[in-house]
Amino acid sequence: MERVVASFRRTARCAGDERGFTLVDLLAVVALIGIISATALPMTTSSMAAFRIRNDAQALRNLVSLAKMRAASRFSRARVYVDRAANTYRLEVFDRTANTWVTEGPTTRTSTGVRFGFGAVVAPPPNTQDAIGFAAPCTDDAGGVVAATSCIVFNSRGVPIRMTAPIGQPVGNSAFYITNGSIVYGTTVTTTPLIRFWWTPATAANWVQQ
Repeated sequence: MERVVASFRRTARCAGDERGFTLVDLLAVVALIGIISATALPMTTSSMAAFRIRNDAQALRNLVSLAKMRAASRFSRARVYVDRAANTYRLEVFDRTANTWVTEGPTTRTSTGVRFGFGAVVAPPPNTQDAIGFAAPCTDDAGGVVAATSCIVFNSRGVPIRMTAPIGQPVGNSAFYITNGSIVYGTTVTTTPLIRFWWTPATAANWVQQ
């Protein structure tokens, strides 16, 4: 036991003789941490922004697909209602008995920094639209056009249709676009109906189907 105590005392004395970090050492470590943080922060911010817009774009694309299926299952019309001013979107199904549009599920707002638009892009995805632009404006229950809105409407056969004259005519150049200023995502619908998902930089029309 005495040998163990003696050994412990020798170790403690040796530890007491060791020198700690100097101020220069600490400053060097702090500076290194600052450099690493300054390098990593922009990369993290950019990655988060890209994640947010892709998540919004996929949610919007999925809602368009859901509207198509909901119209067929309800033997009615269904639409994705986009409010471009408020940057919100929702699913609506037409109640044929009450002759009114009924919202199903939540009204979703795009993420911070994400808005409806296509930036400086001047050309649509290939073989989709003659000129880039949003789907036709939504209409209210009385058939009046609602400003700053866009709707993709499906009939009971899952075909995208017009809701302004001539009402019910198939339409094949419908699209939604969202951007964060750096990139643009688009969801397009043809008369077939084929729903496609696109991506491009916000500075030029280099569309890539996702």
